[in-house]
Order: sequence, then structure tokens, then C-alpha cells
Amino acid sequence: MQLTLWTYEGPPHVGAMRIVTAMRGMHYVLHAPQGDTYADLLFTMIERRSARPPVTYTTFQARDLGGDTAELFKDAARNAYETFAPQAMIVGASCTGELIQDDPAGLARALDLPIPVIPLELPSYQKKENWGAAETFYRIVRSLTKPVTDRQSSSTPSCNILGPCALGFRHRDDLYEIKALLAECGIAVNVVAPEGATPADITRLGDADFNIVLYPEIAQPAAEWLKKNCGQPFTTTIPIGVNATRAFIKEICALAGVTPPADDMNARLPWYSRSVDSTYLTGKRVFIFGDATHALALARVARDEIGYTVCGLGTYTREFAREVRAEASAHGIEALISDDYLAIEAAIAAAQPELVLGTQMERHIAKRLGIPCAVISAPVHVQDFPARRSPVMGFEGANVLFDTLVHPLMMGLEEHLLGLFRDDFEFHDEAAPSHLGAKKAAAPMAQPANEDWSPEAEKELKKIPFFVRGKARRNTESFARERGLFPISVETLYDAKAHFGR
Repeated sequence: MQLTLWTYEGPPHVGAMRIVTAMRGMHYVLHAPQGDTYADLLFTMIERRSARPPVTYTTFQARDLGGDTAELFKDAARNAYETFAPQAMIVGASCTGELIQDDPAGLARALDLPIPVIPLELPSYQKKENWGAAETFYRIVRSLTKPVTDRQSSSTPSCNILGPCALGFRHRDDLYEIKALLAECGIAVNVVAPEGATPADITRLGDADFNIVLYPEIAQPAAEWLKKNCGQPFTTTIPIGVNATRAFIKEICALAGVTPPADDMNARLPWYSRSVDSTYLTGKRVFIFGDATHALALARVARDEIGYTVCGLGTYTREFAREVRAEASAHGIEALISDDYLAIEAAIAAAQPELVLGTQMERHIAKRLGIPCAVISAPVHVQDFPARRSPVMGFEGANVLFDTLVHPLMMGLEEHLLGLFRDDFEFHDEAAPSHLGAKKAAAPMAQPANEDWSPEAEKELKKIPFFVRGKARRNTESFARERGLFPISVETLYDAKAHFGR
């Protein structure tokens, strides 16, 4: 395991917590030391859930290691059943608890509790959070879903929605939009899982005609099992963006055997993309990094629906590296598959994008590099769990993406102009004070020094609008390398401008 300042994914037992926290009537008994209880804060502080996760920790301490830690686990499991009366229980160990090798599954079976007890084997030193969530959901579905011998036909086709869970990026809001689309298509929802589902609901998964997989990182293994054992096909289109939402509607209607509704969407993105204003954004370089679902979708939206040039694409979700590499190849670039934020920062700096779309880590990286950024993927901070509804799926999600992808550049232009004219006398507090009174400006953040550029040339470069500054920097550095003109001076900057402007 790598010790780091930032991490994109926690250990797999955190993924298991995401599943059980999303459900109702399920409890998780986790063999873990006292320090591993930190995970509760992810849900109560960051996602702002009103209740703590349904998890019981054994919370063994160093002094317990010389005694019978197995008995601690059995006591914890027994007490959890008596206190919370769950419909079903999952049991497992954290990365530290795994080292003790107490076998939570065997210990739970020995208790002979009158409810289903589902053991988890999550290799903490080989796998990570998203894999742990997918494996947990798969184990729950496999253990509880009842076989279907004769599916009852109905005049109204139905589906299950699989994948939404706790700590997911806009999962709650996406679910609202997808339910609205299904209602418009005349398709009923049988079960949503894991979000809001009980173990009793899981037993009914086989009653649906097909499954909708919203987040493959979480739901694909379970959907594949249901296809094999219950004969249920599942969707492969992720409805992020206008084009993908239209394709999604066609796919679900084909699976349900119904006629797609009229395309009366209320999305503003297509109108803007056809307007003259959008030409300002055409060809802008964007670097995209996140979980595979959102990184893949945003790459297509950025290129096909707004006209950006994708200059970087990557994911920390190694289980979907093949799909991300294929998408990157379609953009003529090489995918970045990594969970090392330092490598990602270096890749962003080298690509010199004009916009970054990423996680909360890329937001910090972009701020240091002076590049506009928008968050489009977990992991996220509390500000990316808004109280308002803010989906990224469906036609309303396309409107949210319109704001997400366009505003950082448009507002960045305004900020650049303010910065450009800040030295004019009208902008001085002494000459033209605000109606709020004189206020001392905050000191600007220190930028890392670039030894290839003289201080005067760096200052002159900052006078160039940020949306073409990256291109100007690349052209100037290329010009200087060919001629051995380092460090770059103001004269070299303007000579390069004249050379490439011919």
C-alpha cells in the first residue's frame, strides 16, 4: 500500500460500507481496530447523510491482540443482530483486521443467526474501494435474489435500476432524472438497488424484464450474474450528454418492446453548440480525469457536443483501463491509468490544457497551475453534494453539464480581463473605491518558478488571454528549443509570435 497525501480510492471495506449505507435493513459487522471507524465521517460530513452508516466495528485494540479477538467479533455480531434487528447482515474485515486472520465468515456461521449472513472476502492489499463496492453488491445479489422459473408477463414492462449508492457523484440526482425518463417511456421500476433497497427488495430483482446499469464500476458484475441466472439483459449506454441520453432512450425502449416517445427534450446545450457564441469555445483543450463512467462520458460530450479538443484522458479505475484506452485512442492521445496524483499533475502540466475536468484532487492541481477546473467525478468534497438537485444524467443533466463545461472558461475570460486592467487607475481602490469601502486586495498565490522563462517574459506571457496562453507558451518553447534561446526573454516571446503568426 502506498502512503500518500491524497487518495482516489479507499480500501475495499469502504466500498462495502458505501453499499450497506445506501441500503435499508442491512447491517455490516466489520472486524477492525478502533482507528478504522474514521470512515463514518465520509458519509455524515461529506455526503451529509442524516444517519451514521449501519456498521458495527469490533474496535479491537493493541492489548486485545494477545487475547481472543475471535470472541470479540462474535460478541459484536450477536449484539448487532439484537440491537438493530436487520433483515440480513454482511461480515468482513478491514485491511488491519485481515492480518489477524480470524475468519469472520466462519465465526458468523457458528453464531447460527436466524437471518442471511453474507461473508465478504475483500483483499485489502490488492484491491480498492470501487472493486469492494462492486464485489459487495454482487455478493448480496447472488445470495439473496430468488431464482425465476416463470416470469409473469405484464402489459407494463419493468426494469431494475442498478448502481446508485452512497458517496457516488450525483447518484441521488441522476436517479431522479432516470426515473422520469422511464415514466415518460411507459416503463415501470421494479427495484432500485443498492440505493434505498432492502434485502427483501433484492429477492425480487428477478421479476423485472431487464436491468439498467447506471454505474458499471458498481453494478456490472451483479448485472452479468442476473443476465446469466435470471435471463435479464442489461443496458450498456450511460445517459450522460444529449447524444447518449437519446441513445439510452432507444436502448431501453427496445429492451422493453415499447415505442420511444417524441424527442421533446428541454436541453439548452444543443442550441448553444449551434450558436455563434459557441465558436469561442471550439477547439479549446480539455484534460479529463476521473472514474471510468464519468471520464468516458465527458470525453464524448466535450468533443461531440461542445467542440473541445480532448488533450488528456485518464482514470484511476484500473478495472476499466481497456475501455478508457480505447476512448483515448479515438481522440488520438494515450490514456493515463494511474492513482498517483503526482503523475497526474505532471501529465496535466505537460498537456497545458485550457480546462480540467476531474475530481477534487484535480481541482487542487488546476488551482496551483492556474487552470480553470470543474469537478465531474468522485472522489469529491462536501460542496459537490449540493442541497439542490444537480444531475449529470438525462436531458436536465445535459443542462448541468452545459454550465459545468462552459462557465469556467467564460467566467475565466472575465477574470482575465479584470486582471489585465487591474493596473489601470480606475481599478485602484485609492482612485475609485468600491461602494463597500476601501479593501486591501488579497496577496496572489505564489506560482512555481519556471527556469526556462525569464521573470519579465513570464510577466508578459500573463498578459495574453488564458484561453490562448497555453498555445502561446507551447509555440514559444518550441521556437526557443529549435534555436537554443534559453532562458526565454520577452524578445523571444514576440519573435515566436511573429514566426507562428505568418
